[in-house]
Amino acid sequence: MDAKRWIVHIDLDSFFVSVERKFNPSLIGKPVIIGGSADRGVVASCSYEARKYGVHSAMPTRQALKLCPHAIVIHGSHGRYSEASHEVTDIIHNSVPLYQKTSVDEFYIDLTGMDRFHDPYKIASDLRQRIMRETQLPISFGMASGKTVAKMATNKAKPNGQLLIPHGKEIEFLAPQPISKIPMLGESTCKKLYEYGIEKIGDLQRVELRFLQTVFGKAGLYIWEKARGIDHSEIVPHSDRKSISSEHTFHNDVADRHTLETILVSMTEELSFKLRKENKLASCLAIKVRYANFETHTLQQKIPLTAAEHILIPGIKNMLTKAWNKHRPIRLIGVRLSDLATGRYQINLFEDNEERIKLYQAMDNINFKFGDKTVCRAAGMEIGTRNFNPFLKA
Repeated sequence: MDAKRWIVHIDLDSFFVSVERKFNPSLIGKPVIIGGSADRGVVASCSYEARKYGVHSAMPTRQALKLCPHAIVIHGSHGRYSEASHEVTDIIHNSVPLYQKTSVDEFYIDLTGMDRFHDPYKIASDLRQRIMRETQLPISFGMASGKTVAKMATNKAKPNGQLLIPHGKEIEFLAPQPISKIPMLGESTCKKLYEYGIEKIGDLQRVELRFLQTVFGKAGLYIWEKARGIDHSEIVPHSDRKSISSEHTFHNDVADRHTLETILVSMTEELSFKLRKENKLASCLAIKVRYANFETHTLQQKIPLTAAEHILIPGIKNMLTKAWNKHRPIRLIGVRLSDLATGRYQINLFEDNEERIKLYQAMDNINFKFGDKTVCRAAGMEIGTRNFNPFLKA
């Protein structure tokens, strides 16, 4: 007989807001928006006080301020968020046998088998209290037999709470909730189900598997199982991040190629430096272009493993030519390096020379010692030190 699974889902409540409140307690109890400027930015996170007015993440900041004019807008600090995330990760790493970090503020923990010696719910409760005590950050968790129900339990427990869904009670817990609450159930799938009068998960539980397979094909089984809380997916052990990225939102839409290339050079140079600092190499290069109407285009290409900007910069400039409709001004531009592997920059015998290698070493040594962009390309000097994207899932 298989052992009962005890899966915990942990979520740091309004993480970016909570970190800012830790450094500025006067923000507690007030509607707070973390994101870009009022004219050009997008909401990255918001407090529960702001959510009451209909504000949510990914909403243009301008629209958010129309809904909640008295909200306090903070641009945020990647350094603070990254440090806080590392603190929480270290505590979890030293406390449980198996965990998965799915984003900067979200974790899954597998306590299966621990019930032979301890109470899994008490272990999770003690861990939550320790994280709050040592980091001063609010945190919620849900515990269930699988990842799906555990995550939905966390959402029910928020803010700053915890909830156990006992084995055998999954269907009862899920039934009264809207189908839109099922994780990874897309908007188009929900609309299709609405057409058949299926609005609550309880309605979905009464539908035959054959019907769902007829309507949705292979996805029918996935939907049928999710509605019943059946989720056998495993906890994938925490590993190093697989990508690194940076974005820039312009104060005014830009259609000047020189300006766009200057930003791209600056971002690519800093991302390359960070790769070398962490002994990483990238094998995929991507560019993101967002126009004034928020229409977004991305383009990526495979490249030989590298962390050298003299290889990456020409590549990103070439991708700009392919991805950008030159008749349309750009609102936001971004660079992403992915498919990372551990390793140091390898000399390209056909393109590199000793002077180039020594130049990289000298630049890196100075920047390691005195900080990013102490030495950089002339193009990069026009742009201040950039923050790396804190919203990227690890």
